[in-house]
Amino acid sequence: MTTVGIIGAGNIGHALARGFVDHGYDVAIANSRGPETLADLVGELGEHARAATAQDAAEAGDIVVVTVPLKAYTEIPAAPLAGKTVLDTNNYYWERDGRIAALDEKRTTTSQLLQEHLPESTVVKAFNHIPAADILTDGSPAGTPGRRALATSSDSEEAVALVTRIYDEFGFDTVNVGPLAESWRVERDQPAYVVRQNRDELEQNLARAER
Repeated sequence: MTTVGIIGAGNIGHALARGFVDHGYDVAIANSRGPETLADLVGELGEHARAATAQDAAEAGDIVVVTVPLKAYTEIPAAPLAGKTVLDTNNYYWERDGRIAALDEKRTTTSQLLQEHLPESTVVKAFNHIPAADILTDGSPAGTPGRRALATSSDSEEAVALVTRIYDEFGFDTVNVGPLAESWRVERDQPAYVVRQNRDELEQNLARAER
């Protein structure tokens, strides 16, 4: 059985943990306060979930989700993630994260920052432009008219294919933005950010994005 390591147990981490467990994955989830603070969450998730440290979640995961405030991305352990695919849900909120000049000056993207921090991993953008509350409630079977679509972005075609499969399991169509350098198109304040859209609408919103 595939194990998903989840580093970050906020709203998105919580929703993804429930979704992965419900779709037959094992989950090791970590937060910044220690595994003992996750007892209620893993009790709710059941026998296929366990609390972990960030190091343990990174080591245990066949796939690893990083869903921490962007200001904490440099605290993600790099060594145990070498050779693994890392799903990045991060967004830049300068009010929370402090000013990051490279992002303010449009010289990079949030996912490229994480990729630079994890040079031996494959980073792929996922679940960053959907409200956490919608992750478990707004999916629908493939072929449903108006099915919600989510974007992904990576320098790896294999990573895009992986996220496409995961999105489909969760009930969403996929639009590939392209390489991480283009992932700004689905970042905060762009037309595709946190709005419900089907595949055609998402493609149009991505094309309308301005940097």
